[in-house]
Amino acid sequence: MDIRIRDIRLEDYDVLIALWEEADLPYKPRGRDSREAFARQLEQKSSMYLVAEVDGRIVGSVLGTHDGRKGWINRLAVLPAYRRRGIARRLVEGVEQRLEAQGIEIVAALIEDWNEISMRTFEHLGYRRQPGILYFSKRKHPEV
Repeated sequence: MDIRIRDIRLEDYDVLIALWEEADLPYKPRGRDSREAFARQLEQKSSMYLVAEVDGRIVGSVLGTHDGRKGWINRLAVLPAYRRRGIARRLVEGVEQRLEAQGIEIVAALIEDWNEISMRTFEHLGYRRQPGILYFSKRKHPEV
């Protein structure tokens, strides 16, 4: 199987939404995941948004960013029919390499507590759960 990793383009948006739905990832179509918000995110220098293609079909995605100190991985998704073939690893490694090239030495992933598949995937990739850390957020409205 020939897996190609490439940058996400805005024209991939509809396919990405379908991918996230099939992979059971929640998303905010009227907030941070709207087409308009996504277009703005793609323009950010700190965005490393990648897809995995097999035979020209998008089968996986990952959104990588950084805040200048720490890298963040979000939206790691692989279509169920393509899992356990190294696609998630290739996507994560793609973000990690780009972060390292920018001098970022810590990479973290935020995972919902119900998402056992993602937790196992990241543990398999060498990530460790950080005891004692709780995630707080402040949102302008529920859709962001």
